[in-house]
Amino acid sequence: MKSVAVDRICLREPIPEIADAARLLDAAVTAHLIGARDVAERLIRLADMPVLRDYTESLWGARSPHVQYRAVADAPAHLADEGRAKERMPTPAEKVALFQRDGYHCRFCGIPVIRREVRDRIRKVYPDALRWGTKNAEQHAAFQLMWAAPDHVLPHSRGGSSDLQNTIIVCQPCNCARMHLYTRRARLTRPSTSRAYSISMGWT
Repeated sequence: MKSVAVDRICLREPIPEIADAARLLDAAVTAHLIGARDVAERLIRLADMPVLRDYTESLWGARSPHVQYRAVADAPAHLADEGRAKERMPTPAEKVALFQRDGYHCRFCGIPVIRREVRDRIRKVYPDALRWGTKNAEQHAAFQLMWAAPDHVLPHSRGGSSDLQNTIIVCQPCNCARMHLYTRRARLTRPSTSRAYSISMGWT
């Protein structure tokens, strides 16, 4: 019997090492706060796992085996630039509201995410442990994977607005892997912007 692909809430199930890295980074923050900087630096380095890089790389790019496509007859049309809503980044107040609503977790795969401002502050204190070069391979694997990004549920290219009702917090792999795809075209269940729905689905 031919198998039928079904909709998913994420493109790839998170691997256990992501939770391990999150615990290491949480412990690193605790160590820093009590003045144990040598311990904090060692923990940050331990979270830079090659397996996390492999996970991220498996999702990025058009050839990812985890990105599946299907035709959607009633999908919103791809709009020309002049027909799109004005694209903008969330204001600081909107970012606070987004993170509070989404619980600092990716709304697709459910992994914890880290704001860029937090990463920059840690990097300033531990520049050798939290490497952040210009190429993907030169960036700390855990911080790259858990990099928080605001994302349009209905893509901007298909008429999606930048208001809170159409914006969710996602991790960088989910953001880059989905690209401009309409959620149903990527065989993804459209995430609700309701926090209660997120909890009920086990996304936090």
